[in-house]
Amino acid sequence: MTRPDRVHIRIRFRKAGKIRFVSHRDVARLFERALRKVRLPVAYSEGFSPRPKLSFGLALSVAHESDAEYLDVELISEPDIESLPAALSDALPDGLDVTAVMVLEPGTVSLQQAITSCMWRIEVLGAPPDTVSAAVADALSASELWLERVRKGKSSTVDVRPTILELSVGGPTDHGTQLIAELATESTSLRPSELVVVLGIAGLTEGRVRRTHQWTTVDGVRSEPVSPPNPSTGHEQELLRAS
Repeated sequence: MTRPDRVHIRIRFRKAGKIRFVSHRDVARLFERALRKVRLPVAYSEGFSPRPKLSFGLALSVAHESDAEYLDVELISEPDIESLPAALSDALPDGLDVTAVMVLEPGTVSLQQAITSCMWRIEVLGAPPDTVSAAVADALSASELWLERVRKGKSSTVDVRPTILELSVGGPTDHGTQLIAELATESTSLRPSELVVVLGIAGLTEGRVRRTHQWTTVDGVRSEPVSPPNPSTGHEQELLRAS
């Protein structure tokens, strides 16, 4: 139950470089430690083993990078929000950088409920851009794209074509070809590695992957959970508040 006397904030952060090999669970632990280090007045659950009230957005696979990760935190009082991005970045290891913070309005939909799709830059290895472009064209023209999944020892086949909202070739990379994709997260979702599989090119494998956006849709309006910092300000961190 949400208490009216509590403050909820949403944190936007990057995950890049060597820290991409750290698991989602370990990232959560790093943030718990950073929140303690900056003395943020975090609310805790009740019971025998109290835990800080943190809620992350969609988990990011190990080895993937991101410009747009999110964390909601429940506080017992409002801290100095303006200095928080820089303070948290200093308390986190290299590669984890807080870029913006906003105070949430009461009744704001949770990250897990609100996020409807993600944008990705996916490097694929094993084929030149022209071959990948042909496979992308075939995928976009298909009415169905079937993918076999094995989960908990059980095999199932699902049509993942509806999850591919946008797909294009960004051009060559040093080691392969870059795809730019928007993949839905509701109902049936599709991982970047699975997208590489359904393209159907023999020998094609996933290279460097970066999540660039997570999109929410509230009352028919699409936006990011927290807007990125404004480059025109000349500052990497920027205070943002819900209007």
